[in-house]
Formats: sequence, structure tokens, C-alpha cells
Amino acid sequence: MGTMMRQYWMPAVLSSEVKADGDPVRLMILCEKLIAFRDSSGRVGIMDHRCPHRCASLFIGRNEENGIRCVYHGWKFDVDGKCVDMPSVPARMDFKEKVHAKAYKTYEANGLIWVYMGENQASPPPIPEIEATMHPDAEIWCLQRDCNWLQALEGDIDTSHVGFLHVGSIEADDLDEDHPMRPTVLNRAPDYEVAQADWGVMYGGYRPNDDGQMSWRVAHYMFPFWTQTPNNRFATRAIARAWVPMDDEHSMLFDITCGVDAGNPAYTSTLKDGTPLFAPLEYAPTTTDWYGRWRSPDSQANDWAIDRDSQRNGTQFTGIPNITMQDQAVTESMGPITDHSFENLAPTDQMIARVRRRVLLAARALANKGTLPPGIEDPSIFYRARAGSFLHDPSDTLANAYESALAKAIRWPDKVEAAE
Repeated sequence: MGTMMRQYWMPAVLSSEVKADGDPVRLMILCEKLIAFRDSSGRVGIMDHRCPHRCASLFIGRNEENGIRCVYHGWKFDVDGKCVDMPSVPARMDFKEKVHAKAYKTYEANGLIWVYMGENQASPPPIPEIEATMHPDAEIWCLQRDCNWLQALEGDIDTSHVGFLHVGSIEADDLDEDHPMRPTVLNRAPDYEVAQADWGVMYGGYRPNDDGQMSWRVAHYMFPFWTQTPNNRFATRAIARAWVPMDDEHSMLFDITCGVDAGNPAYTSTLKDGTPLFAPLEYAPTTTDWYGRWRSPDSQANDWAIDRDSQRNGTQFTGIPNITMQDQAVTESMGPITDHSFENLAPTDQMIARVRRRVLLAARALANKGTLPPGIEDPSIFYRARAGSFLHDPSDTLANAYESALAKAIRWPDKVEAAE
């Protein structure tokens, strides 16, 4: 699976996290311990944290004068991993042109730094054309989750949980009539259509609305670890969520949105009386260890701060006030890698089953036949994916409803240039 992941550019770190000549940042991606730093000229380097001389960590190095200098013997490396100074070696014995740190290609745009960790460092593929990442003012936030990446991702493509986990204590009369979550409250057991797409798999959860229209919640899995979730208003907001594997038991979420509305209703909504549906997300203080960034203060250690009184009195169905932490709690509670043989999947889990199969077949095709997974040769396929909720003619299929909604949606067509 890691080999398949390495065919793609991956979100690595926010632009705001690395400052010119500032402190290096520890990153854990695909079980590799890396550092990220921004040099004096503003270029970003991502490389193995070990100095290729004696393996001392470059995290404790000096980021200065367009390079990272190891404090052990003074060897210095530029963002491409090239050794540019070897001051502890006599000049007549200098061999810096033969030494390279293990560095990966990077690309920076719209507040996000991407890394390509594949073998073809000389000629990486184009950047994926994922709509939300193309907007210069995209809103991006991150959160670390203590479980396997696919386990984390599956929470995004399971729409039937919303009527319970997130709005189980809410009645339809509590919400404005045009609220995108109101149909979910009216009918907590949706029907589904699932379809294979060029970019991965898409689904539409549908249920009759009380105005006679059909309520659709459309979402996507996109290779290799992206989702688009259905809470947004389809016409006015784009979203993309990357579940980047840190290692087998930890993942980093990059949530990226852009739009011309008030924001993702999952985070901005209120009841009719103005009471927020959910509390804001909180973060633990950042530390410099491998798992020290974008962590919640709540975890299994404190039962995700569950408030049993809130659970009993109907304030929150879960007793957990933040919507993201509600997902975090149930997903992490399965354990770092859940045992799927213990599951009993329902018809409402068909999207999860289809995604598991699609991912597995793509990984096997790459390993056994060298077949590149979707989006490597044609990154434009991702742009055809859009998620969200909308109302439509109840007689139409998912395909027709989706194309109709897509035609009316506000798009952000400025596409990123191919990486150099």
C-alpha cells in the first residue's frame, strides 16, 4: 500500500509551519522520520532527518544561509539534499559533491506544502487538480488521529452515522427549513446509490424531503487517501480532506475548503434560537516530537472528554461537544487497526465495502502488473469530483442529480501548474 501512496504528491505541512531560517519541523509520513525547513530564500526542503555522515538528527541542526547544517561536524545541505559544505574535512580530502541527504521533491501553493516520496524524483507526476486546493484563500486546518489512515477515512464516507452520532438529539423543528442537515434529522435511515468513478468511488445518500423534493448527500473517495464529505452546500463550497498516513497507527488530517457561503455547516451552524450545534475544536500545545503537531487535548486517556450529563439530558447525543471529536472518539475507540473480521456490515455500508475493494485492487494492480493507479497520468480527473448536499427532482438517478447539481455549482477553475 505504501508503494501506491508514493505514486502521488501528498500534503506534508502547512506553509505557516515553516519560517525562513526558522526551526526545522519533525514530520512522520509513511513511517519515515523527516524534517521540513524553509531556507533563507524561502524554498522548502523535506528530507530524512538523519545526516548522511554519522546519522545525527538534522532536527537539531542550524537552519542558516540557504541550508541546514548538522551541529555534529558542520556538514551542510541545501533543500535538494546536496552537500554544500564539509568544513570538518581537510580541503584536499573534501568529497561533498558525492554526498547527498535523502531529500524529496516539494511543491508549495495556496498555504500547503506537498511532498513527492516516489522513486521518480527527477520527473514527478503533476499535482492533482483537487478543486479546494486550488483556491488561494482556501481554509486549511489539521488534526492528528490515533488510528490507521483507512479507518480514519471511512468515517468520512459513512453518511448514515450523521443522524445519530452528530444530530441524534436534534429534532427537525430545531433547525431552519433550509438547513442542509434538516433532511438527515427528518429521516435517519437513508437509501444509497454507490458508483465507481474515475477518481475513486462516489455515493449519494438520498431521502425524501418534506417539501416533496429528494434530499441528496453526495460524497467521494479519491485516490489515494482523499475524501470529499457531504455536509457542505453543494453549490457554494468545495471541500477536500486528506488522511495522510504517518505510520500504520497514526494519520494526519488536512481539511481544505473554499466557498462563497458562511462556511461548512458542520462547523458554523446554529439552532433556530442561535445556539451553536457544536463547540469549537481545541488543540493541545504543540510539541517537537514526531507526534507533537495538531493534537487534541482529548483522547482515549480521558474518554475523549465525554460528558455523561450532556449525553443523558439531550444536549449532545454523544456527550462530546465538538463534531470532529465525535468522529475522533468512535474511530479511535476501534483501536489503532480495527479487526474487520469482527464487523457485520449493513446495506448502508456499501460505500465502505466498495472503497476497500477499489483500494486493494489498485494496490495489487500496481504491484503485480505495474498499472499506475488513477490520477497519476491524468490529474484532471479529480476536478470532476464535488461533494455536498442539495435538493433535486425525486425521479432522477444519482448520475443525473449529480450532473445537474454540478452544472449549477460555483467552481474554482484556476488550476495549479505542473510541478517542476
